[in-house]
Amino acid sequence: MSKGIKFLSLLLTLVLIMSACSSGSGDKNSSDNKSLDLQINGDVPTMDSAMATDGLSFDMFFQTMEGLYTLDKDDKAIPAVAKGDPKITNDGKKWTVKLRKDAKWSNGDPVTAHDFVYAWRKVLDPKTASEYAYILYDIKNAEAINTGDKKPSELGVKAKDDYTLEFELTKSLPYYKELLSFGTFMPQNKNFVEKQGDKYGTTVKSTLYNGPFKMSEWKPDDKVTLKKNDKYWDKDKVKLKTVNYKVVKEASTAVNLYKTGKLDIVDLPAEQVKKYKDSKEFHTELDTVTYYFKLNEDKVPAFKNKDFRLAFAKAIDKKAYVDNNLNNGSIPSDNFVPKDFVKDSKGKEYQDGVKNKNHYNVKEAKAHFEKAKKALGKDEFTIELMTYDKDTAKRDAEYFKEQLEKNLDGVTIKIKQQPFKQKLDVVSKGEYQMSLENWIPDYPDPMTFLELYVTDGSHNNTGWSNKEYDSIIKKADSSLASNPDKRLSELQRAEGMLLNEAGIVPLYQVGVAQLQKSNVKNVVNHQFGGVSTLKEAYIEK
Repeated sequence: MSKGIKFLSLLLTLVLIMSACSSGSGDKNSSDNKSLDLQINGDVPTMDSAMATDGLSFDMFFQTMEGLYTLDKDDKAIPAVAKGDPKITNDGKKWTVKLRKDAKWSNGDPVTAHDFVYAWRKVLDPKTASEYAYILYDIKNAEAINTGDKKPSELGVKAKDDYTLEFELTKSLPYYKELLSFGTFMPQNKNFVEKQGDKYGTTVKSTLYNGPFKMSEWKPDDKVTLKKNDKYWDKDKVKLKTVNYKVVKEASTAVNLYKTGKLDIVDLPAEQVKKYKDSKEFHTELDTVTYYFKLNEDKVPAFKNKDFRLAFAKAIDKKAYVDNNLNNGSIPSDNFVPKDFVKDSKGKEYQDGVKNKNHYNVKEAKAHFEKAKKALGKDEFTIELMTYDKDTAKRDAEYFKEQLEKNLDGVTIKIKQQPFKQKLDVVSKGEYQMSLENWIPDYPDPMTFLELYVTDGSHNNTGWSNKEYDSIIKKADSSLASNPDKRLSELQRAEGMLLNEAGIVPLYQVGVAQLQKSNVKNVVNHQFGGVSTLKEAYIEK
């Protein structure tokens, strides 16, 4: 995420928002300057780092847990449980990391190298069925373990002693230290986790924490409360005593709570932007999050037809949507990898090299649709569009419905709203026809987007497949690693394939229009990985 005041609207998930006072509402009074009041749009799906797939869970991890490294305000990796920088061999493959001896779990147990070995093996064990297992594939034997060809004990990671972790990568990766801050790499306390069994990460008491805060209350679809973790090794830098997250799905309700001082940061709905845009508390920024449609070829056979998919991709006026429905700095996007996220060695924008013909064009959309109807032998198609259950989601879905039905004669869209946690589960199982999705990057590279849609990828439950695309992604992750510009060029070519075949349908890149109380300081937001860091946030007196 970009810097400053921008609490990212969310990923493959729903937006994690935070809320705050409008003009005239005043700052939080000095007697309450140790708590921060924020908003979330739904229940936290899980606190098990091996099972999480959504931005809301990963954001909670950033507040309550720490891996070897974390991110600073510039999205650079800095030591967390690691004592300092890793010792890396000349070929960039073997890493040795010394751990700090004062890192503790919230039950008082020391955080050791064994906790990382256990957690990483657990993620890759096929029995765990972690959707994010692939993110560890750069570790020696990881993929073979996840596919059942090797045992978890054969993973290229070991605890040389309690406070020395050694692991071996399959290749040198310049961004790997940043990647190690990601939630899936968090440690787990084996004794505690196995004692909890299937309940681990589902309640306050069945979860263990080693970060700046720990959960003290978790009421599904109501609220989550974090308290300062007195066992945290760097607790002196934690200024807040409490972080209160309230589940608020209606944007107007959130703004009202902000105005009355019950929330400290709030995302503004489109109709409220004009009212507050001159306030000193108003901010807008562009995030690195892409919203798009997944088209499920296995549930809707018509989506197997390329012309049918292209008709959907070209039939929606995205600019009118972001201008009228969002009005928050979001921009229409025909690309999957967002703007201002990656540049080549000469500073050239990555998006500029993606050859994409998938633009809004009603005439072309109609032509593709007519061609598809002839090939399919059908004139009418009814498709269910799955979206979230927040208040603005229905209006947004109705816009897409109107565009598709108006421009593609014979298409009927039925809208189905689902609570965030439930939608996540349904889509992950492939039980959808067409779904509104978003993706937040996990690390600073186009691969964090493009690897999602390789054939049989854990996130690719669309049925779309392209062997040449798969080959490029594989080479970009291996033989091309030593030639960064050639690698980037090939990734641009791969994205062009995904888009020009309408394997997915990009819609817009997220912008955030917010109000934040002027005395809320040091909320750090990130371009990838975790959404935010509240470790050194404070309320100015």
